Amino acid sequence: MQLPSIFHFAFNVTDLGAARAFYGDVLGCREGRSTATWVDFDFFGHQISLHLGEPFSTAATGKVGDKMVPMPHFGIILLLPEWQALAARLKHAGTAFVLEPQVRFEGEPGEQWTMFFRDPFGNPIEVKGFRTVEAVYAA
Repeated sequence: MQLPSIFHFAFNVTDLGAARAFYGDVLGCREGRSTATWVDFDFFGHQISLHLGEPFSTAATGKVGDKMVPMPHFGIILLLPEWQALAARLKHAGTAFVLEPQVRFEGEPGEQWTMFFRDPFGNPIEVKGFRTVEAVYAA
């Protein structure tokens, strides 16, 4: 059996309890292994490791269309129904969006829905939604 490619990303947070509440309760990520200084989550099929420390600094330097977005950032791509469900869950949780859920490049190749928000530690996250997997790399 071949192991699918799983992306791993480790970054800093300042409070593991708050991280568990956000990544586990709000985003719905399943918690994995942990110690007193870090915790792993299944981030939509990929592994993120949250370590106690100073979060990386970011700035709104990424220009996409007419919007400036925080750089660096990480995120996930979902099919549109899952994206819509997550957007509703985030809104219900009172998430403050950097970029409200919206469609961009409408009617063009690569049409996508996007939203940007920050975790409780300022780490920027983008979630994109596409109608099909094939549309992710449409040019």
